[in-house]
Order: sequence, then C-alpha cells, then structure tokens
Amino acid sequence: MRDGRPYPDHGFSTRDWAMIPPRQIRMDTLVTTKRELALDTLLADDSTFFGDLFPHAVQWHGETYLEDGLHRALRAALQQRNVIHVRVLDLDSLMPAADQDTTASAR
Repeated sequence: MRDGRPYPDHGFSTRDWAMIPPRQIRMDTLVTTKRELALDTLLADDSTFFGDLFPHAVQWHGETYLEDGLHRALRAALQQRNVIHVRVLDLDSLMPAADQDTTASAR
C-alpha cells in the first residue's frame, strides 16, 4: 500500500481507458495508490464506480499500481477471490528505458 502515485502522469481519459482490454491480475500483485477509501472520490464523475466495470491499474517499473477501482478490488478481496479483471496501462512498454531512468532519478 502506498499513498500517492509513484509513476508519471499518463493523461489517460475515461475513453482512453476503455480502449484497453481487461485482463486477469492476481490480487496479491496489486499495489494500491490510496490509503483510504474516500466516498467523495469514489462517487466522482470520472470514477469507475459509475462508469467502467473494471478497475484501472498502471504497470510501472515491474509493479502494478491500482489507480482507480479500489472499491471493486475490496469487494473481490471480501469475496476471497484471488484474481480480478483489470485494465492495465503498461507504462513500462510505452516509455523508453532512458525516460524511466530520468523520471525515477527525479523523485
């Protein structure tokens, strides 16, 4: 569990996320980017609560960070499911290694 996103801003919109096909991810490999489940952000217009059926995650430096859809992951965990379908934006493959090193050293 982290508090905040360790990866650079990707600028993906709800429409962009919809273009990524969901895939199964093991629950124990997801790292959350939020320490709390806040109802005001849960019910925001761009949240997956109302729109997307699948949580959004970002793969960065070999880790998969749950960006949106914490409520869906929590529900899956409470149902003792080992996997969940997630839309994963793979920044590792989108950004050249040199850019990743520069971003990592800037932190």
